[in-house]
Amino acid sequence: MKRLLAGAVALSLSTAVLAATPVFDPARISADVRELSSDAYEGRSPATEGERRTIAYLSAALAEAGVQPGGDLVDGKRLWTQAVPLMMSDIVGTPVLSIGKPGAHRALTQREQITVRAAQDGSSHVRLVDAPLVFVGYGQHAPERDWDDFKGVDLKGKVMVVLINDADFESGQGDFDGKGMTYYGRWTYKFEEAARQGAAGVLIVHETAPASYGWATVAGSNGNTMFDVVRADPAQAHVPLEGWIQRELAVQLFADAGLDFEQLKAAAQTRQFRPVELGGQTFSADYAVNRKQIVSHNVVGRIEGSTHPEETVVYSAHWDHIGVGEPDARGDRIFNGAVDNASGTAAMLELARGWMAGQRPQRSVVFLAVTAEEKGLLGSEYYANNPLYPLETTVAVINMDGAATMGPSRDFGIYGKADVQLLDQLVAVAGRWGVRYTPDSKPEAGLFFRSDHFPFAKRGVPAVSFGAGQDWVEGGLEAGRAASAAYNTQRYHQQADEWDPAWTFTGAARDLEILYTLGSELANSRQWPAWGASSEFGPLRRASDAQRK
Repeated sequence: MKRLLAGAVALSLSTAVLAATPVFDPARISADVRELSSDAYEGRSPATEGERRTIAYLSAALAEAGVQPGGDLVDGKRLWTQAVPLMMSDIVGTPVLSIGKPGAHRALTQREQITVRAAQDGSSHVRLVDAPLVFVGYGQHAPERDWDDFKGVDLKGKVMVVLINDADFESGQGDFDGKGMTYYGRWTYKFEEAARQGAAGVLIVHETAPASYGWATVAGSNGNTMFDVVRADPAQAHVPLEGWIQRELAVQLFADAGLDFEQLKAAAQTRQFRPVELGGQTFSADYAVNRKQIVSHNVVGRIEGSTHPEETVVYSAHWDHIGVGEPDARGDRIFNGAVDNASGTAAMLELARGWMAGQRPQRSVVFLAVTAEEKGLLGSEYYANNPLYPLETTVAVINMDGAATMGPSRDFGIYGKADVQLLDQLVAVAGRWGVRYTPDSKPEAGLFFRSDHFPFAKRGVPAVSFGAGQDWVEGGLEAGRAASAAYNTQRYHQQADEWDPAWTFTGAARDLEILYTLGSELANSRQWPAWGASSEFGPLRRASDAQRK
């Protein structure tokens, strides 16, 4: 009898929740994904015809839903967009790259053994002649952990060779976060630290496991047009040469220097490691760079709150993808980005439709489609640094980087891990649908730093990036994990990420019920989710406590 009573109560609660939740249409989600990832949008790269088409489509869809423009304020009126000035850089022609002992260099082929990025330090031409190579382990300088891989080495005029991820990755134990990647393990940090160390260049050794993606992703993401926020002194953040090399090339390079790659990698996992010059091996590069300042755009829709319009709940998703690049084996040059992230953007549009079908919220709700995520979270970084609505009174950011293309799952996740009450509330809300939280199974991938919630989090705003679960109702974990693995190897950041008519998006529609309910609870209450005691972002949020009532 008790079990029957509990079941009846659960059914009653579930029915009440569903009755208050808008109906989300998976067919509309699919149609939006199909449109946004079609060849007509040219891979949605910033500052292209693909951007113009994307902005027009998103603005029209939000307007049709009844959402108001929430972007830049011009002559007293809000636009649909927020202008995001960016510096765009391209390598002119084919870069000339070589490595070895002076006078006996062997040529390297861009995107094969090596991938170099268009210079973002302000250079119009990159020319290195026999630059010495220095192995700096994981390239981590973390004074609070008493860790310094550089030990005062002089890197002026030299190219540093560095491993990806943290020194803890191999063993799962150490001074960082075990298997969990810290920001010190991210490739963005490696490039930034190279600039701080005064190096002429940096080459990251690619290995699939610690990077969490294959070489095709590296070549596709780094070998095309590069973007950065406009900086007063870009050389403070970038060195002239930034690139990746295949592990096989690194092993040969070390052997040619009379060194053992695996032995030195093991040594780099200890605090005692010291930089090692690679025995007379040098690197040369010669290529021109075309630099141009452009303006891309975030798309912003807003529902103004009825009683606390100055307080904001943000739903975000990035509209951009890689654009057009070199052809794959099929001759396809367009990186359509159907899952990444036409699906998340389409989910956000459907969420906006759902919000407009209900009552006006007490707090304002913003739908933020950001640009240049694929170029380094630049659209969200720009918004977080130039907020249209104050970050101090931004209640939370709920980001969607991808949506479930098939049926619903019994679980959900977030990108990375976070000690924040927003996650606790999301777990509680999802539980009403019988959906459980599964912690990140690959903390070494550093996913928390790789999506558009992060620029908000690092400024103290409670933020998470929602991820579809893998324990599918139909097929279980086996089916979900197989689909995820296939996507990562065959589609992610590749031309094959295209809309599939077999996709049902019924899982995405169910997930939107959860995300709508979470946002509704936040937007119709006086709640201010806080970071937990272990979070490095808590002090940043607490510094503005007085501005929240």
